[in-house]
Amino acid sequence: MCSTMSLLVLLSIIGYVELIKVSTPHKYVNVTRGTDVLLPCTFVTSAPDTKNLNIQWDFVATSSAIPKPVYYYLSGTVDIAKSYEGRVQPPSSPATTKNAAIIIRNMQPSDAGVYSCQVHNLPDVEGKSEADIIVLVFETPSTPYCSVHGDVESGHLVTLTCHSERGSPPPTYTWIRLDQARTRRPVLGRTTETGILEIRNISQFEFGEYQCNATNGAGFSTCTLELNHDVGDGVIAGAVIGALLGCVLIVLVVWFIAHTLKKHKYKAVKVSEGNEMMSSTQAPEASDSVTTATTPSNLHAEGDEPKD
Repeated sequence: MCSTMSLLVLLSIIGYVELIKVSTPHKYVNVTRGTDVLLPCTFVTSAPDTKNLNIQWDFVATSSAIPKPVYYYLSGTVDIAKSYEGRVQPPSSPATTKNAAIIIRNMQPSDAGVYSCQVHNLPDVEGKSEADIIVLVFETPSTPYCSVHGDVESGHLVTLTCHSERGSPPPTYTWIRLDQARTRRPVLGRTTETGILEIRNISQFEFGEYQCNATNGAGFSTCTLELNHDVGDGVIAGAVIGALLGCVLIVLVVWFIAHTLKKHKYKAVKVSEGNEMMSSTQAPEASDSVTTATTPSNLHAEGDEPKD
């Protein structure tokens, strides 16, 4: 190690040290989520031989300060980090083309950050051996969810909220009010970039249709809601009416079941009483028929007896 350093120092003194220059045409690269990105990087070396050419790509995420390896090339041997396997397309013949550019497929918001292209080619030990590229991954905000909080009545505090689940970079939110002619009107209230609109002491002048726009570099999405004095009262009245109708329906169902059971029980009692009456009626009739049948025979028998 010491002999190598000594040799480099000696070469530097006598003026034999070669220079290398690494460059990229784009300092910033924007890409949409799910698409591929080309990270350009070229180099110029004054060394006549490139058999010791070394190329390395590192990545530092926007939420981290620790570099992570992406791609490594040394004397024709290629190594791709496991987290990028199947996504990184390495440069073709970088030793002859002097091109160290790579392609990363299916970019995601987590891929946003700084990518560093480093090239070394001994005996090149001086010069600009590194070029950085800042990559921004854009994703259109998802359709935001709008909601109303508070009593929508004159003199009350009403808060409107708006939020998108997805979006990169994180979207900013703006509120506008639309009249019946769909004309934009100024919003009377305190707004924040996080999607909150506070309307204190709301009056009829603040009623109408409100629209929230979630916007970032990839595009925007909107949601709308209607704000009027009938919103709060209507919700309460609807709930009360629904509860009353539910109670009435339950009472009707119970009455119908009880009435049906009572009706069936009444019919059963009637049928039972009818059967008993029929049984009691048929018994005397049977006795009378026997008596009627035997009386003529007795009379006939008395008529036939010999007279004294």
